[in-house]
Amino acid sequence: MLVWLLDHFAPLMEKIEIFSSGDSRVFLTARTALASLTAFLIAILLGPTAIRWLQSRFRERVVSGSARLNEIQASKNATPTMGGLFIMAAILISILMWGNLHSPFVLVAIFVVVGFSVLGAIDDWVKLKGARNGLRAKEKFVVQLVLAGTASLLLYWHHRQVSQGLDLFWPFGEHSIYLGVGFILWGAFVMVGSSNAVNLTDGLDGLACGCMVFAGSAFVALCYMSGHREMSEYLSVPYIAGAGEMSVVLGAMVGAVMGFLWFNCYPAQVFMGDTGSLPMGALLGLAALVIRQELLLVIVGGVFVIETLSVISQVGWFRMTGRRLIACSPLHNHFLFHGHHEMKIVVRFWISSAILAIIAVASLKIH
Repeated sequence: MLVWLLDHFAPLMEKIEIFSSGDSRVFLTARTALASLTAFLIAILLGPTAIRWLQSRFRERVVSGSARLNEIQASKNATPTMGGLFIMAAILISILMWGNLHSPFVLVAIFVVVGFSVLGAIDDWVKLKGARNGLRAKEKFVVQLVLAGTASLLLYWHHRQVSQGLDLFWPFGEHSIYLGVGFILWGAFVMVGSSNAVNLTDGLDGLACGCMVFAGSAFVALCYMSGHREMSEYLSVPYIAGAGEMSVVLGAMVGAVMGFLWFNCYPAQVFMGDTGSLPMGALLGLAALVIRQELLLVIVGGVFVIETLSVISQVGWFRMTGRRLIACSPLHNHFLFHGHHEMKIVVRFWISSAILAIIAVASLKIH
């Protein structure tokens, strides 16, 4: 909205554009900050009303394959869920206010947020209202693949015209591999993987949200620098014209998540459900694809990666040996089973996420 208004006041535009950052003509730094603040305030102000509405309609059912885990988490039964609805509302309103709606990256981001939110909402609805524990894994995966594949195709059409836009970069050094049309499949894999990784991490009060604040903040900075010609050259990262607009999108996400965390921290007043975790993970994956830093995402989102690997390892080990590798997967449940307090586990995972984000950003100058 702000961009549209200023674009229609050319004399004013000419006077202020000399103060703008990177290739954005309209105060990218300020818009990123305002997007984050706006989304935070919307989530904070909308939270109490939204929670009461969710309380009357959507209450969590603690159902898992582990009787012991169900017993430990029994106190969470009937907690309002599908709080992702007001996270995504805050993100979208903030993007519409402060984002450049002429940017292809912003439009793809809106598609990803809406598409994955709808999928997550349906999955939560089936879990809450039906006999099944959400959508079947194959059903969910196919829809995720279609959504992510569509977003990757749209990104491919843009990036094929960008120098090194279809290259896969190694985080340490300047080595890269040209993906060509394989970028579409790779992009779908990254977004689906990131979406599910955040979803798996969302198991304790505030865990996924806190980690997302650090990971999202790191990518706000990375997108900003990638869209700035001088900064990207100094850091030897691919320069992607217009990528700075993704910092506005991710700034909105970080602000909305912090607002939601106000209510989601221990003891949680509301859970975000798949309605929130699926689109947030996909949006993080999209940002990495836009700036060609998918492998750096593995470091930034290291907590999400480890949580996912713990599930894969547990399933694989059990099928091979008939025994469990850890007490219960994902990894946070393993510590829960060993008697650690939920808040201690969450804060330690937050600390790990913060350290990994710092390492990832610092690695840009390791050559």
